[in-house]
Formats: sequence, C-alpha cells, structure tokens
Amino acid sequence: MRFSKQNHSRIPMPGKPGTCRLQVRDLGVTLEGESILRDITFQLNCREIMALIGPNGAGKSSLFRSILGQMPYSGTITFSPAGGPAVRLSDGANAPLAARGTRPLIGYVPQSPSFDRGDPVSVLDFFAAAVTRWPVCLPVPRRHRELVARCLARVHGEDLLDKPMGGLSGGQLQRVLLAMALEPLPHILILDEPLSGVDIEGEHQLLEMLDEIRTSYDLSIF
Repeated sequence: MRFSKQNHSRIPMPGKPGTCRLQVRDLGVTLEGESILRDITFQLNCREIMALIGPNGAGKSSLFRSILGQMPYSGTITFSPAGGPAVRLSDGANAPLAARGTRPLIGYVPQSPSFDRGDPVSVLDFFAAAVTRWPVCLPVPRRHRELVARCLARVHGEDLLDKPMGGLSGGQLQRVLLAMALEPLPHILILDEPLSGVDIEGEHQLLEMLDEIRTSYDLSIF
C-alpha cells in the first residue's frame, strides 16, 4: 500500500491549516493469528485529500474499518479538533480512552452495492429509510422528502430523487451513497473504492465533486 496526499491549505478558510487532524500511529491489525496490517503511521490534516493505493487483499478496507471503530487494532488513532484536546478513537471492542473533547463525525461510502434492476424502491425511499429510519413501505412525509432533496443537492443529484435504485448507473449510485455519507456533515469522509463501476466520464465528475465538497464543507477526505 502507499499513501498519496494532496494539500489544499493555500485556499482561504476558517482557522489555520493543520489545526485539526487525524493521526494514526503504529497501527496493527491481526485476524485469526495472521498479521493484516502492521506499523501503519500517517497523518491526515483538515482540508486534505489522501488516497490509499494498493492491490486487493493489501488491507485497505481493514484500515478503514479500524478508523471507523469496527475492528480491533493495536497502536493509536487520535483526532485533534481545531481548538480542542485530542481524542483517542475506540476500536469498537474497548471503551474510549479519552472521554474529554470532541469525537469526530466520520462519513463512510462503502464499496458500491448492487441492486436488482427490477427493485421498485426509489432513491427517496432508500435515503429516507437510511437517514430518518422511516419505514420504506410507507409514503415518505414531505419533511423527509425536503431533507433528502437538500442532501442530494450537495452532490448535484436532485434529479435522482424519484429514480429507482435498481436503475441507477454506477456514477449515479455513488452520488446517492456520497450524499448519504454527508448527512450529517462529517469531519472526515472515507470512501472505499469510490471509482469502482464508474465510467471514465463519471470518474472525472466524481473527483471534481469531491474537491468541491472538500472546499465547500471544510472536511478531510480519505
């Protein structure tokens, strides 16, 4: 695996570059006695985009799951908010070691799921069920429809509101999943293989959108 970082701190924004950061030190992950990751150390500052590049099975998803608190790990993962104390993130198996301070909100876009082309569930139904827990079998209230429309507007996907999930292209599906990950707005956005199933034109559009999201909402993207 290797890391590729793009720093955009030259863009005027509130606060000083680097005043908040995600820091991973000496991270290791062991599954069934096998070392999946070891000695992983890096830092992701505010307003940066970092790409993690490596072959299948290299442990990329395991690293993401560790940051999300879904997988036990050794080493430390800490988040330092602007103007606040650093907080050590829990691995999901242990209680947080630093109760003081602000834990980060992390938005997560998983590898693109597939949907049955004949599935009648619309983007509105799917999105509302995910972010408001509204039952997918009931008509969506106007207040939830307006919320979903606002969320889709963040990724220029307003026209997808009433489309069936099974009829979306790869790029359209990524827009919907991205909009869901941005509600509520996170400190850090993690995307697992975001370009999978997306054509060349869609790749350019998605990358431009991610840069727009970073600058508009002042967050870090991994």
